[in-house]
Amino acid sequence: MGWTMPWVTITDSFDADFGVDEWHGTNAFIRDGDRVFRTYFVDNRGDEAMGGTWAYLDITALGRQETWEDSPEGYPQTPPYEWWNWHDEYPAGRVSR
Repeated sequence: MGWTMPWVTITDSFDADFGVDEWHGTNAFIRDGDRVFRTYFVDNRGDEAMGGTWAYLDITALGRQETWEDSPEGYPQTPPYEWWNWHDEYPAGRVSR
């Protein structure tokens, strides 16, 4: 779909830098210009329910970006589930961002 995402894994020092020693952690971040804020963190026994797309979207600072959510000016919002298209179901020339 043309998305680029920097992934960080247990092969680097990212977890240790954020205080996760033996197990793992789930983080959510938001960037505002050059500033990055960690908006969510859970480790050890706190993330058993994580795994589905909705659970991960719901821990992000801006959520699913649906019309019922409060969002800063300039962030696009859509009616619930409108943005949920399979990778091959977008109209020609339209890319959701």
